[in-house]
Amino acid sequence: MAKFKPLNENQLVMLPISLHDQLVEGTLEHTISELVEKHLDLSVFDARYKNDETGAAAIHPKILLKVILLAYARGMISSRQIERACQENIIFIALSYGHAPDHSTIAQFISSMQSEVQSIFSNTLLVCEELGLLEGTHFSLDGVKLSANVSKEWSGSIDELKHKRDKLQEKLQRVIAEHTQADKQPEVVVARQMKRERRFQLQVERLNDFLKDREPKRGSNGKEIQSNAVDNESVKSPSSHGVVQGYNAQALVDSKHQVILAAEAFASQDHENLKPMLDDAKKNLVAIGKEPTFFEGKELTADSNYHSLNSLTVCKDEKLDAYIPDIQFRKRDPRFADQAHFKDGVHGRQRPDPKPSPFTVADFSFDAARQVYLCPQGKELSCHARNQTNRHRTYDVYHARVEDCASCPLRAHCLSKADTSRRYLSIQVDTQQPNLIDEMKAKIDSEQGKRIYARRLAIVEPVFANICVQKRMHRFTLRSKRKVDVQWRLFALVHNIAKIHMFGALT
Repeated sequence: MAKFKPLNENQLVMLPISLHDQLVEGTLEHTISELVEKHLDLSVFDARYKNDETGAAAIHPKILLKVILLAYARGMISSRQIERACQENIIFIALSYGHAPDHSTIAQFISSMQSEVQSIFSNTLLVCEELGLLEGTHFSLDGVKLSANVSKEWSGSIDELKHKRDKLQEKLQRVIAEHTQADKQPEVVVARQMKRERRFQLQVERLNDFLKDREPKRGSNGKEIQSNAVDNESVKSPSSHGVVQGYNAQALVDSKHQVILAAEAFASQDHENLKPMLDDAKKNLVAIGKEPTFFEGKELTADSNYHSLNSLTVCKDEKLDAYIPDIQFRKRDPRFADQAHFKDGVHGRQRPDPKPSPFTVADFSFDAARQVYLCPQGKELSCHARNQTNRHRTYDVYHARVEDCASCPLRAHCLSKADTSRRYLSIQVDTQQPNLIDEMKAKIDSEQGKRIYARRLAIVEPVFANICVQKRMHRFTLRSKRKVDVQWRLFALVHNIAKIHMFGALT
């Protein structure tokens, strides 16, 4: 018969462990520990603790900051995951000095860091500057849409949410009636019915609380946009992964080692975020000893989502050498002349013949004597409105008569939509003012502009790949912009610390 060593699960084992020896030099956890211990000013946390005379001793903020930064670097963004790591993982036990903070302490610490995270971020940037990780000549700006800790199910206009509440109320009444009939059923059935009833009741209460005296949420154009009954500051936004209910996380990145100079989460589109991101970066750079005029003459690249007259005006005021293309810039680039051939892969697929393009302004002639335009059929288009401002240009608008367009044999080739009653023609007026849009087009189309703008892809896109894919920090676990903003800055902080770990040497 086989002979085995005895098994005794009740025996005690003494394991002599030095917590200091677990933080091996050259590892990321050692870099985090050294940075927090020697280079970050944690006195900013002192004001939140008022237990010097009464109350229990608190866990030191440097412990919480260390374990949070390492956990985020390893893709653990749940406070319960971090709590478990502090109980089971020897590295986290060493960083927490064996105190093992619970998940509520960790979550509360993160969500209440609004006034301290900016100082910590600036301290880390100062370390990057001292280690020579910042170049300070070329910067790239971009954003990524990250999901909030909320479901799209709770989004809609105010009327839609009221309708949803009414439907849930009806379901609740049906469930209550079913519950009454199920009283004589087995306990398992009764328990299931009570659980459903409680769930619908909570949902109705949530919508009632949210809709009480609630005004519609307005977008930048004044139209109502969808509200969310759980996190009303989050918005629905299109992304590469479909529509996301969340926030637009922005980062301004230095070109040398892809260090993030400013990070903030917004509930707005990219073209509205350039100015606040530049202001935030200037605040951080001034905090590490740079001049307020630091950006003058420096290069800035951003994709076409940032292209707007307001954005270009901000760059001009800041004296930035900006390269922000319009959405049509690739169509003007001869290098992309064949891009449509590969839309469906190398071999392509059979597509129906494209519809003929509608007539353009070039197909209409101007009669200077009568001050009207003539269409290809010879019909007149008279002036309907003058000096109409559309986004960043001024137009005179001409239109044809409804009866002329109704019987025109070229109607299908002239009007882009079948239900359009007449043809409108917008003629740009030369206001003799410098047009930043046209200047940027010429700048982007130049050989130098193409070369400089091409750098953007290699500077800023890997930053989001590192944060969202490599480190798996691809969603927010908190709600409301102020809390989400803290979490995004911590994500950016983890990225910068990794750059310090790779390219610097803390002493």
